[in-house]
Amino acid sequence: MVTPGASGAFGDRQSTESRLIGLRVISLVLFVFLAGSFWVLQVLQYSEHLERAKRNHTRTLPLLAPRGVLFDRHGEVLVQNRRSFRIAIVREQATDVPASIRRLAAITHADEAQMLAIVQRRKSDPIFRPIAVIDHATDAQVAAVVAQQLELPEIVVEQVPTRTYPVGGLAAHLFGYVGEVQPAQLVRTEFAGLSQGAIVGQAGVEQVYNTQLMGTDGNRFVNVDSRGREVEELQRQDPVDGQRVQLTIDADMQRALEDAFRADGYNGAAAFIDPASGEVLALTSLPAYDPNDFAAGISSSVWQALNADPLRPLGNRLIQGLYMPGSTFKIVMAIAALEEGIITPDSVIGCRGSGVFYGRSFKCWNTKGHGAMTLRHALEQSCNVFFYTLGERMNIDTINKWATKLGLLGKTGIDLPQENASFMPSTEWAARTRSDGRWYPGETISVAIGQGAVSVSPMAMAMMMATVGNGGTLQTPHLVKAVDRGKGKGWEPVPGPGPRSTFAMRPNNLAAVREGLWMAVNTPRGTATARGKIEGKDVSGKTGTAQVISNDNKAAAQAAARAAGRNPAIFDDHGWFVFFAPRDKPEVAGVVFTEHSEHGYLSAPIAKHVMETYFAKKEGRPLPVYHSPAAPGGGR
Repeated sequence: MVTPGASGAFGDRQSTESRLIGLRVISLVLFVFLAGSFWVLQVLQYSEHLERAKRNHTRTLPLLAPRGVLFDRHGEVLVQNRRSFRIAIVREQATDVPASIRRLAAITHADEAQMLAIVQRRKSDPIFRPIAVIDHATDAQVAAVVAQQLELPEIVVEQVPTRTYPVGGLAAHLFGYVGEVQPAQLVRTEFAGLSQGAIVGQAGVEQVYNTQLMGTDGNRFVNVDSRGREVEELQRQDPVDGQRVQLTIDADMQRALEDAFRADGYNGAAAFIDPASGEVLALTSLPAYDPNDFAAGISSSVWQALNADPLRPLGNRLIQGLYMPGSTFKIVMAIAALEEGIITPDSVIGCRGSGVFYGRSFKCWNTKGHGAMTLRHALEQSCNVFFYTLGERMNIDTINKWATKLGLLGKTGIDLPQENASFMPSTEWAARTRSDGRWYPGETISVAIGQGAVSVSPMAMAMMMATVGNGGTLQTPHLVKAVDRGKGKGWEPVPGPGPRSTFAMRPNNLAAVREGLWMAVNTPRGTATARGKIEGKDVSGKTGTAQVISNDNKAAAQAAARAAGRNPAIFDDHGWFVFFAPRDKPEVAGVVFTEHSEHGYLSAPIAKHVMETYFAKKEGRPLPVYHSPAAPGGGR
């Protein structure tokens, strides 16, 4: 018999035992969980935590490699490097990145939002890698960070090489500029192995020869304390400088070219070529930009201003601009007609000031007429009717054939990025692109004087003149003469890319064309007389005027521009001058293209000044000083 009291005691014991069993199970589960956690931490994640432990007391700091120095053909330094400071944040050492950035902005007076945007853009970088948030820091900013180093151990100051270009944007489109590699670029083969933040060439020679110029970055391995402060340097891997590169450019000719353009107040493009090799001696495109703005980390306001500028300073007119060649195209017509046997050097064609071709009247620029003319005098005086007549006697495919031989179809192949192809029409082109598939003979008349459906780059025109000058070898223009390979190898010449094509002009035909071009510069009736002539140097050349808009529509377009508050000069004609010198054994050839100058002869003084600089330097004479001439009217 169980008493009521005994029954209650038994129930209490059962309850207590149940609770003890529950506690044992819970303890066992906790023990198993803790043991498993220790096993994960100590075994499975051993390597990860070992690396983290190492990083608690070591840090790897990059040492950026200076880019290779650029020299001119005579050894003058053109582009080099200087040392500057940048301020970076190491997120691994920061407990609160936004707070660190806020404090950094307060002591350096830098843009907090911009710095946060940089960190956000680089968030995929390893957290131990410093992210530069202030490039080219001022002395005051560096001093402020150093003074606050104990409070901001996650903020570091790094010394880095920075590109330095000639002042004033000299040869900006030749050199190009550098900037941070863009995410879209990282997938390209030439940028393999780079990470965000790497500095690469983004235009010009800097872009084309980026691999040679970049060099190899080094590293500093340092011990840091618990606050992230550097205690000692453990190891250093010095960076390897980029290769030094000697360009084909002559710095004095380059300065002379740009000084003359600016003295005359023109925008445009020009190139001076060694016709025997295709080496570029000087080139320009104006207006330009200052590459130093990019090297220093271009601000958004400057970048926006460059892109919004209607004069397009970022565009390279020399290789990207396509224009009608105007009367300079008469050289192509002359060679084509001679080599095809359509005329001889002594054939005579009359000019009465205009001519009727395919039922339409075409005017000569000299409305009184030039009279009876041979090819030499037609080139000298740029007679339109003479070349209209050649256009009537030739079909467009024949003209296309010789334009191609002289380099006026496709790209020149110069070692600069984003070159546009020159265009020359043909019946095949018309059949492929036009709704009716036809090329009309009347259109050939306009093409014969470089108007209508033909468009060329100034660089293509320079190579055309180099080809005429050397007798028929179409060279490939290039900009690199030698590279310093380092490691005891020293300077090694870089072979040119070689000719694109070669043809042999008959000597009597070549002599007639050269004589006509010489007369254009050196005789009283020549279109470039007194503008391009250099005593004793036998400069030979041809002027040209390229329409921006047809003469029939020009007045109305200019009136509309005035009414809209725009400059009506944007519809003025462009001016060309193509040249080589001396006549029979040319050493320099090229083009000067002046935007909206209205007359080709106004381009000639610029070419003359640069050629005078070339000859003065060659002969050991003082370099000339440019005096901008007055601009009388008349001529083509």
